[in-house]
Amino acid sequence: MPHISVKMLEGRSEEQKKRLADALVQTLTRELGCSGHYVTCTVEDFTAAQWQDVFKKEIEGKGAALYKKAEYDPKSLL
Repeated sequence: MPHISVKMLEGRSEEQKKRLADALVQTLTRELGCSGHYVTCTVEDFTAAQWQDVFKKEIEGKGAALYKKAEYDPKSLL
C-alpha cells in the first residue's frame, strides 16, 4: 500500500514531523481515494554532509520517478 518517505536536513521538532506526516497522509488519501488505514509514513533526519549521499541516491538516481526536481545545489548546504 502507499508509503510516504520524507528525508530532510535535521532541525525540525517532533511536533513538526508529526504534523507533516498527518498532512501528507491526508493529502495522499484524498488524492488517491484510499483509506489512511493502509498508509505509512517515515521521516528521517540527515546532516548536511549525510545529505550529499542521500541526494545522489534518492534524488539524482531516481530518473523518471522524480516528479519534482531540485532547484538547488546540495553542496550549497555544506
